[in-house]
Amino acid sequence: MKRFLAALVLLAAPAAAQTIGDFQNHGDIGVTSTAGSATFDGGSYRIAASGANIWGTADAFHYAWTRASGDLHIAADIAWEGKGTDPHRKAGLMIRQHITPGSPYADVMVHGDGMVSLQYREVQDGPTFQIVSATWHPRRVRLEREGDYVWFSVAGEDGVLRHAGGNYRIAFQAPYFVGLAVSAHNDAVTETARFSNVELTVPSLAYVPDTGYPAKVESSLEVMDVGGIRSRRIVRTFDSRIEAPNWTRDGKALVYNAGGRIWRIPVEGGEPVAIDTGPNVKNNNDHGLSPDGRQLVISDQSEPDGLSRIFVLPLAGSARPRELVSNPQARSYWHAWTPDGKTIAYAHVGASDGSYDIWSRALAGGPEVPLVIGPGVDDGPEYSPDGKWLYFNSTRSGAMQIWRVRADGSNPEQVTTDPNFRDWFPHFSPDGKWIAFISFGLDVALGDHPPNRDVMLRIMPADGSAPPRVLTRLFGGQGTINVPSWSPDSKSVAFVSYRLVR
Repeated sequence: MKRFLAALVLLAAPAAAQTIGDFQNHGDIGVTSTAGSATFDGGSYRIAASGANIWGTADAFHYAWTRASGDLHIAADIAWEGKGTDPHRKAGLMIRQHITPGSPYADVMVHGDGMVSLQYREVQDGPTFQIVSATWHPRRVRLEREGDYVWFSVAGEDGVLRHAGGNYRIAFQAPYFVGLAVSAHNDAVTETARFSNVELTVPSLAYVPDTGYPAKVESSLEVMDVGGIRSRRIVRTFDSRIEAPNWTRDGKALVYNAGGRIWRIPVEGGEPVAIDTGPNVKNNNDHGLSPDGRQLVISDQSEPDGLSRIFVLPLAGSARPRELVSNPQARSYWHAWTPDGKTIAYAHVGASDGSYDIWSRALAGGPEVPLVIGPGVDDGPEYSPDGKWLYFNSTRSGAMQIWRVRADGSNPEQVTTDPNFRDWFPHFSPDGKWIAFISFGLDVALGDHPPNRDVMLRIMPADGSAPPRVLTRLFGGQGTINVPSWSPDSKSVAFVSYRLVR
């Protein structure tokens, strides 16, 4: 309470409301060396501000706001006046729970260097994170609050607003504040931005009766820095479903599946290129690269019986992938490669009884070997980098949790223990220090991992020295992070987020 009251003292808002255009009031938030200003000439808003930043645990900027509730979109054309002092001066559109410097908020900021990002602070006086758009130097931006999610759209050279990708789940209580914000990013100077064609609208969202597999979605391929500021960056957006990115061993590209094909795209963005998988054109989201980065393993269901089989081929592609696992009584979904590249582990799903177990097979041939058998659902295997352990997710405790066994399937041990989460798909960082995984809520059936749900990406030390912590919250699920997706330097993970088309 004392910290909250101290924050209130830092608010330099005017004692009396100063209506400006469509906004009820304006004023400086946080510590600013020079008082900001806002004017409205009937067609645009001109806001000047000092302030150190809109970032971290407390903000310093000038804000023109009005109160609102419910779903809302705010859009504007934003232009800077002058060259500016700092490339990260910020002007943008903001939703804010209240007008203390450390308030929870979400905004779309146009930086002085042209970068566009969705920033958010989830809790009072907590840290700020961001999602960086693939489009820079925008003609127009829009911040979108829909339910408990915030999204953003950006217009490029053609001036057409398109969803920028990415989303974050943050619940604002009614009423909240919405408006225009400017910070100099250097409290010794004042920067000025002009906002024109400002629109505040209530979106009309079509009802989606089934948000599961039949629902149409847009997809965002993202990478996230798991340390430091935990920034998310949009690699590319897609107007349909893509799934399950892998990272190539040279760190230059991502591999994912979409429309039954396997695709490769530069990690910095660009045009995807299909990898030739010959007759195997019904690939699902269980694919990955060999430890040496030369081979690609795929799970494909092109045969008339629709059963998923496992094939291996060069990463460059092949017209004749080699069949590795083909069981006429089971669906086989690849998940793991031993560090020496000699053996794979996969989910073995009984075609008749639906049992989920973990089997293995050597690339050189030989029998399929049952490795982890019941009770319940066992899925998502991945070997530790030293090859000594096999991690997986299992319902054997009565909740979907992360478990591990010795590489030979012996000595099962539970790794995650919180029954309030349904934890799936443990993935080791290449340096062996971290495990990242996806967590569903209890609204999901015990043995299911459906698409289009409220999920979290979580991370924990591989040695179990600390409990899992949340990396980010998003709209995702099936397809988000099914397969190994760490960068080779162990600094980032790749994943997919989604948005319902409505």
